Amino acid sequence: MTTTEPPPTKAPPSTRRGDAIFAGISQGAGLLIMLVLAGVAIFLVVQSVPALEASGNNAYGKDNIVLYVWPLLYGTVLAAIIALVIATPLAVGVALIISHYAPRRVAKPIGYLIDLLAAVPSVVYGLWGRQTFQDQVRPIYQWLADNLGWIPLFKGPATTGRTILTAGIVLAVMALPIITALCREVFSQTPRMHEEAALALGATRWEMIKLTVFPYSRSGVTSAVMLGLGRALGETMAVAMVLAASGVITINLISSQNPSTIAASIALNYSNASGIKTNVLIFGGLVLFVVTFAVNFLGRYLASRGVAKAK
Repeated sequence: MTTTEPPPTKAPPSTRRGDAIFAGISQGAGLLIMLVLAGVAIFLVVQSVPALEASGNNAYGKDNIVLYVWPLLYGTVLAAIIALVIATPLAVGVALIISHYAPRRVAKPIGYLIDLLAAVPSVVYGLWGRQTFQDQVRPIYQWLADNLGWIPLFKGPATTGRTILTAGIVLAVMALPIITALCREVFSQTPRMHEEAALALGATRWEMIKLTVFPYSRSGVTSAVMLGLGRALGETMAVAMVLAASGVITINLISSQNPSTIAASIALNYSNASGIKTNVLIFGGLVLFVVTFAVNFLGRYLASRGVAKAK
């Protein structure tokens, strides 16, 4: 008995034309972003070279460029840390309420309101902080100075509300919707079977969150916090409008003598700068560019490390 082999069938194309077009567009967009980023980096480096020899009046009263940039870098990092310390627990808590605690008819409006905060321009936050919020927190700062003045952070004197702590609080409000939105999406992607299994074994809702939601979403929360940190590091107008900066390095959060930030310094001085002073400000932008890149790289590394551990 003879058997006949079926005729060979034509192999389907590996990719459809639409997939190939989409892949090409995606690769082109990624390459374009890399070229733009490289162009920005080259511009900052080239324009910053003359600032290396700046001193005196050209370096805004400092002996060299390092003495000019260091206090600004310190103020930038300090304001961002204050913002994260305040915003992160609030954002995680609100995200958990939206994803696991509040009824759906209540969670959706809360989510929409949080998302709307991200659409508010930074200048509006700056106006709110300068015209309203600074007057409201001044009595609190005075109480801190009177009762907790033995702590260097609250040594005072609390003569104004335009302090680095106020700037950090405003930045926290601005970073809150970003961190909350990302954490909410990550929490909602936790496998439902894992949550139900924990509850079936007798875990409370909080225990279920600790055992299933947090371990599963650790990398996503890390990425959300790093994106919030990037927003706080690069914010300009809100800090420039709220902060009464004097360019000092201090850990006193409620004093009238406050460090400035790189972005705020550039915004306030660039219109009147010329010659070497312009290069000095661009050098500050280069430092901020490097810091922001390092933060994003660190966030990517921690997120990928969390995913690897989860597997």
